[in-house]
Amino acid sequence: MKRYTDKSPNYDKYPVIQVPSHHNKCSVGWENITKQMQEKIDSVTTPKKIMVIECYQGVLDSEVETNIRKVFASAIFINSSQAMLSESVLNDKLKADITDDEIFGYMTRFNIDCYFDTEKVEKVRQSICEVKQGVIIIYGVGAAYIQPTYDILVYADMARWEIQMRFRRNEISNIGVNNKTERASLQYKRGFFVDWRVCDRFKKTLMSKWDFVLDTNTKDEPKMVTGEAVIAGLKKAVHIPFRVVPFFDPGPWGGQWMKQICGLDDDQINFAWCFDCVPEENSLFLGFGGVKFEIPSINLVFAYPKELLGDPVHARFGDEFPIRFDLLDTMEGGNLSLQVHPLTEYIQDKFGMHYTQDESYYMLDAQDNAVVYLGLKDGVDSDAMIDDLREAQTTGKFDTDKYVGCYPVKKHDHVLIPAGTIHCSGTDSMVLEISATPFIFTFKLWDWERLGLDGRPRPINVEHGKNVIQWDRTEDWVKKEILDRVTVVGEGEGWIEEHTGLHEREFIETRRHWFTESVLHNTNDCVNVLNLVEGREVIIESPTKAFEPFVVHYAETFIIPASVGEYTIRPYGESEGQKCGTLKAYVRNHA
Repeated sequence: MKRYTDKSPNYDKYPVIQVPSHHNKCSVGWENITKQMQEKIDSVTTPKKIMVIECYQGVLDSEVETNIRKVFASAIFINSSQAMLSESVLNDKLKADITDDEIFGYMTRFNIDCYFDTEKVEKVRQSICEVKQGVIIIYGVGAAYIQPTYDILVYADMARWEIQMRFRRNEISNIGVNNKTERASLQYKRGFFVDWRVCDRFKKTLMSKWDFVLDTNTKDEPKMVTGEAVIAGLKKAVHIPFRVVPFFDPGPWGGQWMKQICGLDDDQINFAWCFDCVPEENSLFLGFGGVKFEIPSINLVFAYPKELLGDPVHARFGDEFPIRFDLLDTMEGGNLSLQVHPLTEYIQDKFGMHYTQDESYYMLDAQDNAVVYLGLKDGVDSDAMIDDLREAQTTGKFDTDKYVGCYPVKKHDHVLIPAGTIHCSGTDSMVLEISATPFIFTFKLWDWERLGLDGRPRPINVEHGKNVIQWDRTEDWVKKEILDRVTVVGEGEGWIEEHTGLHEREFIETRRHWFTESVLHNTNDCVNVLNLVEGREVIIESPTKAFEPFVVHYAETFIIPASVGEYTIRPYGESEGQKCGTLKAYVRNHA
């Protein structure tokens, strides 16, 4: 393995937002959790006491029930699944959104009631009404829908990355069905397009009502805090610089760079991805003393969208985080798949998304042989290319160099990739991918004769791809529009600011700062997402001391909420006096 650094890794894999000390109680372990639940139930003065435990998809509700029954042995337990539609009826109902496609579904418009049989729900509600005294515990997905009035609401949340791991381990099913043994990719698709949309919509209606929040991301090692404490942590987060918890994953083309730079498990075959700022996929760690309490980072967007995103972004995107940063490692690995992303009208029509995945590749590092495949060669016959792509699925052969432009790239180059542009990064590069958020919508056209890590061919989407490839994006267009578009837009003592993208068709603006001294930034009422692309470490500070100084290390992505306003970044520690670089992304405001 090559050496990519002589220094020990300082990348922080477990960033924590410390919750204000007056909210520092976190119950750890089922014994302590059930004791706290018991105390809360004992404080209810009515003869009949109802506790609802609403679960996100992926929670092991059998673990929840087993451990709570030990303390509440005399309670009446009701699993929400008792009132759900039969599996066959539910599948028919959701078929149009799940679809028969290997990868893509349709963003569902259903709400939590879609899983339930109206008659069964009424029977359960009636049975609850007939109980005059004692403890009733309703748990599972939709428990708070079945019983919308209660004395205590516990919300068992689940990180998206852990749901995916449980799919891969055949531990869980999608909502309302028994499909544990189905391929994880199909479970993920159903979750992405249906279950998680529904659960998130329902979660948003409940957040202000949480009495307790459960973290059961680690099996048999639960943690619980009050809903008030979670909200206090989220409220703090939208006024300070912070990082989400990165998630690393191997892949068929993965490389070796992140192992060294980020201090990862050297026994793993590779690491292909780091989801370094994908709030729908990542988590937040809230710190309660020395305890890390994990929740989905999307909760922050739901709770405080205007403070986090800023008014203009919130007005345009609602409670969605529109900017995505992730790392793609092909150092000593393979080419990414040759791919294209849908145009806006195509993603709206086919998949129910209102914006598409425009993106870019920032070369965080690169070997001398690094290249990107980008756009088309001059004079390409589109019909012949599509025919060859189709045939390649049988023959395993496709002449990429005949059809697709190939360009050398070096460290710190920035390649712009508006939707409709055929592209992929080659081997021996370390890409910081900056894009709009709907990341699942990638049409793979050619995957270099390889299998996925599951031993199956990776799904190819030539038929979708042919409908969105922009055939006029040939070599002249690529060189003029999306390669080497760097211009200096400002400079001062010890710093230079450059515009590096994105393309005018893309809504994200990117600015690179080189600096040896402190640089003043301003969010201008728009969330900023940054990565330290050069330098060992820097420190982010408030000119008015509105937040505690925040240290960032090389290759770490960090978020500056819109509410922060002015902030400064300067070299720190080992980097003092040295040249550092940040790449900043934000949503353009054309008003």
